[in-house]
Amino acid sequence: MPPDETSPIVVENPWERLRAFTDARIGLGRAGVSLPTRKLLEFQLAHAQAQDAVHCLLDVDGLACELQEAFELAQAPQRLHSQAQDRAMYLQRPDYGRRLNEASREQLQTAAPSTPRVDLAVVLVDGLSALAVQQNAKPFLKALYRQLEQDSNAWEMAPLTIVEQGRVAIGDEVGALLNADAVLVMIGERPGLSSPDSLGLYMTWAPAPGLKDDRRNCISNVRPAGLAMEEAARRLLLLLKEARERQLSGVKLKDRSEDNVLESTGSTRNFLVAD
Repeated sequence: MPPDETSPIVVENPWERLRAFTDARIGLGRAGVSLPTRKLLEFQLAHAQAQDAVHCLLDVDGLACELQEAFELAQAPQRLHSQAQDRAMYLQRPDYGRRLNEASREQLQTAAPSTPRVDLAVVLVDGLSALAVQQNAKPFLKALYRQLEQDSNAWEMAPLTIVEQGRVAIGDEVGALLNADAVLVMIGERPGLSSPDSLGLYMTWAPAPGLKDDRRNCISNVRPAGLAMEEAARRLLLLLKEARERQLSGVKLKDRSEDNVLESTGSTRNFLVAD
C-alpha cells in the first residue's frame, strides 16, 4: 500500500503545525525523497480544480436571476460582454478583455441620458475564475449593502452589471458610461493551487477608459477560506469613504483598515524548537 501521512515511513516536518492556519502546502512530510501519496494526489486534484476554474464559463442568467431575487431588484443586472468573443481569445488577448464590445457599449450609451449621477457602480466580471463570482458574489454583496446602509452618508447606486470575458480595466469604461463617481469591480482572480474561488475587489475613483493600475485599490482573496465577506466589505467601505472625501483612489489612497491591528505579540519563541 502506498504510504500516506499516517504511514510510519512518512517523515514529519516541524512546519506541519502551521497547516492549521493556512491552506498553503507546507509541512507535508516526505516518504523517502517523495511526497506522501495522499499529499501528491491532493496536489493533482488542486491543479485540476485551478485549470477548471480558468476555463469554466459563468452562468450569467443563473447569477442574474439569483441576484435579482436576493436583492428584490426591479430589473435583472444588465448583461455585457467584452471584445473577447470566447474564452480562447480572452486568454490569448488580454487587451480585448479590457474594453466592451460595440453592442454592450451602445447598450449603456442608450441608457446614459436617463441615468443620473451616482456614487457607486458595481460591476461583476468573470475574470480568470467564474467559480469565484458564481459562489461569492451574492454573499459579498449582502455584506456590502449592509455596510452601505449603516453608513451615515447615503450611497446612490447604479444598476448592477455583469460582464463576460472581462478584465479588471473594463470596469472603468462601464463606470464612466453609468455616470458613476466610483466603480467597484468584483472579479474572479487567477486561481491558486489552494484557492480556485478567490474573489478580487478593485475600486477606482472617477473611472474612465485608459486608466492605469496605479489608480485602483485592491482587496484580494475574498472567499470563505480567505478574507471574510463582512471584513472585506468593512475595508471597502473605509476606502470608498476616503476616496469620496479626497476625490482620488489608487497609490495615493492608503488602506487604513488595519491601522489598529496588533501586529505582534512580542514573543520571540521559535515554533520549530520543541517545548
